[in-house]
Amino acid sequence: MIAPAAAVTTVPRSVRLGYGVGSFCTATVGAVPGLLLLYYMTNFLAVPAWLAGVVVTAPKVWDLVVNPLVGRWSDRTRSRLGPRRPWMLAGALTLPVAFFLVFAGPSLRGVPAALYVGACFMAAATAYALFEVPYKAMPGEMTHDYHERTSLLQWRMIFIGAGTAISGVLAPAIAGSQGAQGTLASYRMMGLTIAVILLLAMLGAFFGTARAPMTGAPEPDRGGWREQFAAIKGNSAFLWITVLACTQMLAVSMMLAAAPYFAAYTLGDPRSTQTLFAALVGPMLLTMPLWVRLARRFDKRGAMILAALMFGGGTAAAMATPLFGALYAHVAILLVGVGIAGVQLLLFSMLADVVAADAAETGKRRAGVLTGLWTAIESGVSSFGALIFGIILSIGGFVESEPSRPVRQPESAVTAVLIGQTTVPAVIIFISVLITLKYRLRPPAAPAPAASG
Repeated sequence: MIAPAAAVTTVPRSVRLGYGVGSFCTATVGAVPGLLLLYYMTNFLAVPAWLAGVVVTAPKVWDLVVNPLVGRWSDRTRSRLGPRRPWMLAGALTLPVAFFLVFAGPSLRGVPAALYVGACFMAAATAYALFEVPYKAMPGEMTHDYHERTSLLQWRMIFIGAGTAISGVLAPAIAGSQGAQGTLASYRMMGLTIAVILLLAMLGAFFGTARAPMTGAPEPDRGGWREQFAAIKGNSAFLWITVLACTQMLAVSMMLAAAPYFAAYTLGDPRSTQTLFAALVGPMLLTMPLWVRLARRFDKRGAMILAALMFGGGTAAAMATPLFGALYAHVAILLVGVGIAGVQLLLFSMLADVVAADAAETGKRRAGVLTGLWTAIESGVSSFGALIFGIILSIGGFVESEPSRPVRQPESAVTAVLIGQTTVPAVIIFISVLITLKYRLRPPAAPAPAASG
C-alpha cells in the first residue's frame, strides 16, 4: 500500500513537456540499435549471427555495474542543479558522440568489426546510463499522487511514441537510402542524424526540468551497498515490477532485432520495416489517454494484464503472415502497438509508485539506486533478445553476407526468422501476464470523511 500523502503536487505543464522530450533519447537508444545493429553487422560487416548477438548483448551486462553506480551517485549529489540534472547533462554531452561512432567505424569485417562495434557500443551504454538513470528517477520525486504520476508519464510515453516513430521510420529510411538495403555510407549518415536528435532531446530535457518540483525525501540513503541491497531485497513490489519489466522487454527486444529480417525475408521487402514501425508506434501517440482511463478504472495491474494480452495476441496472430500476406502483418502489428503502448506507460508508472512508496516508508532518498538497479537488470536481460534471435538464426542456418555478395537464405533460415519474430516473443509475453498477478502495490485508501458536528 502506498502511504497517503499530505498534499498533492501537480506538475506544471511546461515541466511535463520538458521532461517528456527526454524520452526521444529513451526511444532512440532503444529502437535504433535494437532494430538495425544486428542486421548492420551480419549483412554489412560480415559478422556471424551468433557473434553479432554477443556484441549487442555484452555491453548491456556492463549496465549491471554502471547503472546502480550512477543511481547511487545521483542520490548523493548536492548541487544548485539538483541531484539528477548534472548527470543528465553529462550524458547529453557524451552519448551522441559514442552513438555516432557505433555506425561510423573504419572498413573492418568479421571479428575485428565486431570488436570495434562492441567497444563503441559499450561507451554508448555508459553515456546513456549517465542520462537515463537520473531521468527515470525524477517522476517518483515530482509528485506524491498515485494517479498524477500516470498522467505525468502519459507525456513521457507520447514522446516515446513520437521518438520511436522518428527513429524507427527515419533511421531505416536513411540507412536504406542508397539501394534497397543501403550502404556503409548511408549507415554513417543515419548515425550522424540520430546523434543530432539525441543531443537536442537530452539538452531539451535538461533545461525543461529546471523547474521540476522535488517532493522526495530530503536526505539520501548513506548506507553501504550491503544495507541498500538488503532493503531492496525485502521490497517485493520492486522485485516483481523488475521481473515483469525484464520479461516484457525481452520480448520487445527480440521483435526489434527480428523486424528487418521479417521485412526482408517474410514480407520480401526490406523497406517495409518502416511501415511496420509506423503501425507499431502509431498507437503510442493515439491511445495514451485511453490507457490512463483504463488504469483508473481497473487499477494499474488490471490495465497491465489487458495490455499484455493485446500485445501477446497480436504477436501470436502475426505467425499467420505467410498465409495472409503483408497487409495482415501490418494489422497484427497494429494490435501489438496498442498493447505495447499500455505496457510501457504502466511499467514506468508502477516503477514511480514503487519509488514513492519506498521514500514514504524509509524516509530516505534512494530513487537513483532503485531506478539504476531496475534499468540495469531490465536492460541487461532484454538485451538477450538480440542474442536469442541470433542463436535462432544460426540454428536455422542463416548465412551472413555483404552487400556486394548477397546470398539466398535457405528455407530453414526464413522459418527461423518467423519463429523469432512471432512465436517465441508471444510465449514470453503470455508468461508476463502470470507475473503481473504477483504485483501487489495499490493506491492509498481515500481518507475517511470528517464527522459532522
